[in-house]
Amino acid sequence: MSTPRNDAELIERMTLAEKASLTSGANFWNTKPVARLGVPSIMLTDGPHGLRKQGGAADHLGLNASIPATCFPPAAALANSWDRDLVGRVGQALGDEAAAERVSVLLGPGLNIKRNPLAGRNFEYFSEDPLLSGVLAAAKVRGIQSRGVAASVKHFAVNSQETHRMSIDEIVDERALHEIYLEGFRIAITEGDAWTVMSAYNKVNGTYANENRHLLGDILRQRWGFDGLVVTDWGGNNDRVRGLLAGNALEMPSTNGVTDREVVHAVEHGDLDEAVLDDRVGELLALIERTRARTRTQPVEASAVDYDAHHDLAVEAARRSIVLLENRRSILPLGEGAGKVAVIGDFAARPRYQGAGSSLVNPTRIDAALDALRESELDVIGYEPGFARMDRRSSGCRRRAIRLARRADVVLLFLGLDESAEAEGVDRSHMRLAENQLALVRELTALDVPVVVVLAGGAAVELPFADDVDAIVHSSLAGQGGGRAVAEVLTGQVNPGGRLAETYPIRYEDVPSSATYGRTEATSEHREHVYVGYRYFDKVDAAVRYPFGHGLGYTTFAYSDLSAGPTSAIVTVTNTGDRAGTETVQLYVEAPDAAAGVIRAPRELRGFAKVDLAPGESATVEIPYAEHAFDVFDADADDWRTIGGRYSVLAAASSRDIRLRAELEVAGSPMPSTGTSALPHYATGRVELVGDAEYAALLGRELPPSMWPANQPLTRDDIVARTRGRGGFASLMHGVIDGASRLVMRLGRPLTANNIRFALDLPFRSISRLSGGSVSDEMVDALLIAVNGRFWRGAARFVAAWRTHRRTARTRGED
Repeated sequence: MSTPRNDAELIERMTLAEKASLTSGANFWNTKPVARLGVPSIMLTDGPHGLRKQGGAADHLGLNASIPATCFPPAAALANSWDRDLVGRVGQALGDEAAAERVSVLLGPGLNIKRNPLAGRNFEYFSEDPLLSGVLAAAKVRGIQSRGVAASVKHFAVNSQETHRMSIDEIVDERALHEIYLEGFRIAITEGDAWTVMSAYNKVNGTYANENRHLLGDILRQRWGFDGLVVTDWGGNNDRVRGLLAGNALEMPSTNGVTDREVVHAVEHGDLDEAVLDDRVGELLALIERTRARTRTQPVEASAVDYDAHHDLAVEAARRSIVLLENRRSILPLGEGAGKVAVIGDFAARPRYQGAGSSLVNPTRIDAALDALRESELDVIGYEPGFARMDRRSSGCRRRAIRLARRADVVLLFLGLDESAEAEGVDRSHMRLAENQLALVRELTALDVPVVVVLAGGAAVELPFADDVDAIVHSSLAGQGGGRAVAEVLTGQVNPGGRLAETYPIRYEDVPSSATYGRTEATSEHREHVYVGYRYFDKVDAAVRYPFGHGLGYTTFAYSDLSAGPTSAIVTVTNTGDRAGTETVQLYVEAPDAAAGVIRAPRELRGFAKVDLAPGESATVEIPYAEHAFDVFDADADDWRTIGGRYSVLAAASSRDIRLRAELEVAGSPMPSTGTSALPHYATGRVELVGDAEYAALLGRELPPSMWPANQPLTRDDIVARTRGRGGFASLMHGVIDGASRLVMRLGRPLTANNIRFALDLPFRSISRLSGGSVSDEMVDALLIAVNGRFWRGAARFVAAWRTHRRTARTRGED
C-alpha cells in the first residue's frame, strides 16, 4: 500500500519508538495511540457470528465476561443456507452492533477449509468447498464493512487443525494450496474487499504463516492486490521483525513493550530497514482512517441498535440454514393430527447453539425448541432429557425417556455434539456421537413409535441410526434463535431449504485424511492433494451418508431448459409441489477425461443460486461461472491455466443429484504435465493409499520429519506439549497441566478445561509475551534449563533472572 501524503508526513514526525509501538497492541484488544500526534487507539474484538466485546476494561488475557450481543448462527450453519443476501444482512447487523460499541475491527469471518470432520474449529468455517466459502465470506465482509467496521478474514492460511496449532507445519503442494486452501480467501479479498487479514498460527511449508513472504507478499499483496492490514492471531507472533518484513503490520495482543524493543533494536542495528516499518505503520493509519470515516459521518449509538430486529434476523438465518436430511413416509411436517408428541433429549431444553473458544458470544436471549414446541399446536405430552451431556452415566434418564416414548405417537429426539466436543484449541478424537445418546437411539428405535431426530453440531458426525429413524432435521449450530426455527420447521410453518455445505461420510475411516490427521507431531501432511470432501468421494465413487449439497424439503422441484454459454448457464426451475419452497440450484463443471487418469476432480462447484417459488411457479435462473471454472493452477508456471476441451455443465441438487447436463467447448491449453506415472494414486483418486515416495514426488522435495526429534533439548520455539514423557520436572509440568484439564472436564466444565489445555500448545517464547513482560526471556531460558533435565541449575538461574528483571522494571518505571 502506498502511504497517503498526510500519513507520510505524520510518520516522519514520529520517533522510532512510537513507530514500533504502533505495530503492537496496547492491551488485549486495543492498538496503541500516539496522543501527541493525534493518533487514536482502535479496538479489535472477536465476532465471526456475534460481537464478543469485554465489558469494562479489557484484561490482558481477554477472560472477562463479554457484553450481551446477538448470537447469529455460526458459519457452519450459515453455509447451509447458500444465501449471499442473508449472510450479507447478518454481516450488516454484526457491523451495526460493533459500530455502536466503538469496535473498529471485527475478527471474522473464518473461512478455512473443512478438510477433516474432526477439526475442532470446523463450526467457525463455512465449507469443504472454496467457492462456497469464499462467496459467503465475501458477502459477510461487505455487510460488516458497510457499517464502517473492518472485517478480518482468517486464519490465513491452511489452518486445518487445532492440535499443536502454534507449531504444526502444514505441508501442502502449490496446486492444492491455490485451488483448495487459498481460493476462498482470494474471493473474500477481491470480491469482498476485506480491509484486514488475520494470519494463522501454523507454519506453511516450513515457514510460519505470519512470516511467510510467499503467502503475505507474493500471493496476498502482489497477486491479489490486497491493500489492507495483516494482524497476527492472538499470540501468533513468532519473530516480530520477520513478521514486519513479510508484511504483518500489527502484533496482538500487547507484549507490554517486549517486542517493541526488538523492533527498535533491529532498526538501530541494520536488521530492519526503517522504510519497511514506515510501510507497516502506514497500513495501520490507513485502517484507522477507513474505520473512522463512517463513524464521523454516520455514528451508530448503542441505543439505536434494534436487538429485537436482530433476534428476528437470527431466527430467519436459522430457518434458512436448517437441512432436512431424511423424511421417510413424509412424516414431517407434524400437524394437528400428529397425535401425542414426546420431546426427548437434553438439547431440546438447553440448546447447543454455538461453538466455544474465542467466538463464544453472550447472547441477548435464547430460544429453546422445547418452549417453542409447547407453544405450538402440537400435543406435547412431556419432556425428558434422556441423556447427560459429556457422555456421563445416564441410565435413569434413559429409562424415564423410554417410559415417556411408550405413551407417544411420535418422538422428537434432540441429539448432537456437546460443548466438550467442539472447541477452539482441541480437535475431536472421533466422529461419533456420545455413547449414551447412541444407546438411547437404539432403545427408542426398538419401540413401535416413529422417531424424528433433530441434530445439533458444527461438523459431520457418523449416523449409524440413519436408516432406523423416520426423519433427521439438521439444525447445525443455529444461534440464539435456532430453537424457534427448529419448531417452525418441524410443524411446517417453514419449509426447510438448507443444503449441506460438507459431505457426511458413512464412517470416519472413509475420509481420505483419516489415517494421518492429528496423529503426527511436527507436520500435517496434505497427502490428499486437491481431493478434499466431495472431490475425493466423487472421484473414487465412494458411498457417503449424505452428499455435498444434499437437502430435502416439503415440496419438489423440476429442472428444464439448461443452456451453457461461454460465461454463464441458464436453467428453468419449477415448483412441482403444493407448498412454497426454496431451491438451491448448484452448477457443477465436469472436466474432460477427469475420471481417466487425469489428476483432477470429476466435477467441481462453479456457481449456485437460490430461488423461492410458490406452488406451480417457474423461474429462469442465470448462474455465472466462477472465475476459475475451467482452470487448474500450474505450479511450474506459478499461475492459473485454462484447460481446453469439451466440458459438461451440470445443473444439480447436490454433487450426486445431477438433474440436467449441457456440453460446452472451452478453448485452452492441455493439462500441465504432472508425471502421472510417478503419481498413480493421484491419477485414480485413491489418495488414502499414497505413500512417502509418491507424496514426495507430488511435492517435488523430500518430506520433512513428521514427528518431534527424540531427546533433543527444548528451546523457546518448542511448545509446552513436548515436555510429555521426558521425565523429571518436564513430565511433572506436563502432568500438572494435563491433569488439571482432565479434572476440570470431569467436573463438567469443558470450556475451562479446554482453556487450561491451551497451555500445552503454547511455545515457550509465548510465556514472556503473553505475560506482558512479567516473565522475561531470561526467566523462560531458566525454565528451559529445568525442563531439559537440570532442575536445580534452572531454578537458580530463574531466581537470578527474576531479581534482574525486577530491578530493570523498576528502572523503566514498569513495576
